[in-house]
Amino acid sequence: MWRITKIVGGIDRLNQRVGRAVSWLSGLMVVVVTVDVVMRYLFRTSYVFVQELEWHLFGALFLLGAGYTLLHDAHVRVDIFYQRLTARQQAWVDLLGTLLFLLPGCILVISTSWEFFINSWSIGEGSPDPGGIPARYILKAVIPIGFFLVALQGISLALKSLTALLGYSLKTDEEEAL
Repeated sequence: MWRITKIVGGIDRLNQRVGRAVSWLSGLMVVVVTVDVVMRYLFRTSYVFVQELEWHLFGALFLLGAGYTLLHDAHVRVDIFYQRLTARQQAWVDLLGTLLFLLPGCILVISTSWEFFINSWSIGEGSPDPGGIPARYILKAVIPIGFFLVALQGISLALKSLTALLGYSLKTDEEEAL
């Protein structure tokens, strides 16, 4: 059981740290959007680089923060049914949902987006617009990384659910700190 606790704790700590680091992107995104709006409405000018940076930051924030969101059980779910289930039934839903949907979906996205990134990187893909962001492949690399973090958190969730179904209470250091 201590091995499972170590694995779960390691995954949870990783996504906690990534989530906290990525949260700074939201502040940066506010600054970039504010600059864009001020430039557009006050000075009647706009820069492609700034506009592309907005959606690059949003994409990175969303993708890299998804594992953190799953760690804190803040993802979208039909809670009207889930909240009425017993803890054991919730553990079954979490385990089966992770094994049947979450992990296969992540594997599919990782495998297809990896090729997407490799192709982009091999040609040094940049923005097709003049003045745009030159290294678009960096954003494309975030896709498999983000889904890898979600898959890892899914493994943690599945292990937590399995141990709950087996009658063990699994509290990691990270959960106790939260």
